[in-house]
Amino acid sequence: MDYVYGPGRNHLFVPGPVNIPEQVLRAMNRNNEDYRSPAVPALTKTLLEDVKKIFKTTSGTPFLFPTTGTGAWESALTNTLSPGDRIVSFLIGQFSLLWIDQQQRLNFKVDVIESEWGEGAKLDVLAAKLAADTDHTIKAVCIVHNETATGVTNDLSLVRRILDEYRHPALFLVDGVPSICALDFRMDDWGVDVALTGSQKALSLPTGIGIVCASPRALEASKTAKSLRVFFDWKDYLKFYNLGTYWPYTPSIQLLYGLRAALDLVFEEGLENVIARHKRLGQATRLAVEAWGLKNCTQKEEWHSDTVTAVVVPPYIDSAEIVRRAWKRYNLSLGLGLNKVAGKVFRIGHLGNLNELQLLGCLAGVEMILKDVGYPVKLGSGVAAASSYLQNNIPLIPSRI
Repeated sequence: MDYVYGPGRNHLFVPGPVNIPEQVLRAMNRNNEDYRSPAVPALTKTLLEDVKKIFKTTSGTPFLFPTTGTGAWESALTNTLSPGDRIVSFLIGQFSLLWIDQQQRLNFKVDVIESEWGEGAKLDVLAAKLAADTDHTIKAVCIVHNETATGVTNDLSLVRRILDEYRHPALFLVDGVPSICALDFRMDDWGVDVALTGSQKALSLPTGIGIVCASPRALEASKTAKSLRVFFDWKDYLKFYNLGTYWPYTPSIQLLYGLRAALDLVFEEGLENVIARHKRLGQATRLAVEAWGLKNCTQKEEWHSDTVTAVVVPPYIDSAEIVRRAWKRYNLSLGLGLNKVAGKVFRIGHLGNLNELQLLGCLAGVEMILKDVGYPVKLGSGVAAASSYLQNNIPLIPSRI
């Protein structure tokens, strides 16, 4: 069936994929070209240097795989670990669950530390496991920085502190798919060994680039890791890095030019300003939810996410109906509740190329939908709460000062 687009633009407020800036669309609107010509390696060299900046690393080595975040997960695991290796992984929502499933299917021995959905990682359990592991049988700790199913963000600096406290040599692997380039992320300062993200999240590109960054320790581990890997093998990339041609197989030319434009936009705004903008958007959304009389799925303020808010609905409302009605009537795309929270929450994504007035339009739409499905919301209440906060906190646009 062909769906007819409504007038105006679709209001895309899922936690990825996100809105693509016009500058990025224009940069990608180009023909194919020879990726062995001098132009593409020259472009790639600048991309690899600039990608390191969004991870906040000077010592890391980035890899741009033509894949999704799931492929980036696999690359992180198979390049650093061997079948049968013991790893600790936190289950806090749907995407951490999927990563754990991948870890198990790749034949690693996974110690799963499970939290209630809406809670953060149980770091006290990690501390106990590391304290008991005097023989250092745990080879890696894997954690999702920002779990988009529940809107929970974990404190990575605490994970590093625990590893250091017990002087444990386990590798520190982080899924930063919806967080890198939106939330504060410090690969070097937090001693992260492998971090990864996807192009369709905060970078505001189409899906198609899995970005992995490896520390020197991770690169050293890759020399002895025995997991089978071909497409995602860092060694193949490093060989071509040394040759100055960069690509062991065909990249997406269009996405590379899009990535160049996306990074330029980030640096024009300033990475710290990008992070601050996401913080404003997250706080404004949470204030709206509170004004509606609804609850955030995230149970403690310390875990609140600035990229997505999962809103809990009353038992008499099916949250999937909110998402359906948003799309059918208001041309608004919201995120469904997944797995354990299916039907119980809907998600408002607020990341990527997004400004405050766009968010207010989304919040107005959500209010009308809540009214449609029988929830006694006062129209304008959430918008007013968000507007009041934003009006006092939006700075001047840096380039227009």
